[in-house]
Amino acid sequence: MTRYTVGLDVHSKQSVFAIEDAEGRFVARGSVPTTPEGFELLQTKHDLPPGTQVGLETGTVAFYAARLLMGLGLEPVVIDAHEVRLKAYRPTQKSDRRDAEEICEGLRRGIYRSIVHVPPPPITALRDTLSRRRHFVRLKTSESNAVKRLLRSAGVGRLARSLRTLAGWEKLLAALADHTDLLGHVKRHQAVWRCADEQVEALDVQLGLQGVPFAEDVRRLQTVPGVGPIVALTTLAVFSDVNRFPTAKHAASYAGLVPSTHQSGERDAHGRITKRGSAELRAMLCEAAHHASRPTHPLNPYFMSLCARRGYKMAVVAVAHRLCRTVFAMLRRGTDFDIGKLGVEIGPFERKQVKLYRLKKLQAVQA
Repeated sequence: MTRYTVGLDVHSKQSVFAIEDAEGRFVARGSVPTTPEGFELLQTKHDLPPGTQVGLETGTVAFYAARLLMGLGLEPVVIDAHEVRLKAYRPTQKSDRRDAEEICEGLRRGIYRSIVHVPPPPITALRDTLSRRRHFVRLKTSESNAVKRLLRSAGVGRLARSLRTLAGWEKLLAALADHTDLLGHVKRHQAVWRCADEQVEALDVQLGLQGVPFAEDVRRLQTVPGVGPIVALTTLAVFSDVNRFPTAKHAASYAGLVPSTHQSGERDAHGRITKRGSAELRAMLCEAAHHASRPTHPLNPYFMSLCARRGYKMAVVAVAHRLCRTVFAMLRRGTDFDIGKLGVEIGPFERKQVKLYRLKKLQAVQA
């Protein structure tokens, strides 16, 4: 059976392809519709055997095309578009046909390293639902912030204390009964906030159904203090298959929580975190890391030591990095959270401070 390699330049309507044999000769070129029928025609017309590698670069419809190719028994290889452009033979001369040929030739020679993971359908559905939920949560936050800015500009900012619940909004509307000019604007913002809140509640129900196949992993991750169902589901959706990461350090790098490195000769400096990876997972882990500021959290000694030396924000990022490596190890080994592996002792402990000075008591001052 002849071994082929296919390069595909995918667009929303038409996809341009190029096919090479094992010796590097182009045996076919052309275009097909970006539909299930079009890809099926490509396979049958050119007799592509199951397992044939089909290279395509990242883009808006890359995952859609990859899922269609997987359904036909082919092996899609999604490559980072930046690497494709950097390794192109003529990077300044770009055309659809040339892109397909470059991808095909590079895939056959095995020169690409930035291969993007194509998640299975359950993970894809979970990612989509979480993405929609984040959108409506941000919409709720923007509406609350807009009302707070409006009230501050009118000199009544003290009224906007907590707008996270419907009861808080009702209290605000009651307090604005004498401010008819502001009441109408606040009611409009509240209407949008309520619509977004209803969508968040509906998506939470959908997440509960989609998380049934991952119930054991969700339960396992929630044994970590500060990790709730949304953080657990986001972790599972982003990691997808933890076995694709060789070590915990690679998983933390995928979340963008590792420090940037600047090394040259004897100079070895580290800067801010890279932020090259999943921003959603990084944000969720940072939210969970805020719980380490509580004395009852097992990572509180680690957090307080960093907070005293480097500041609160630096301590949050460092704890998020440690949480990322912890949850990765738990998923990899299939174990629950074990406080004995954190390098902390279980108390309670007492601390006595001896101070040379203190404020005088009020009675002593009056006397």
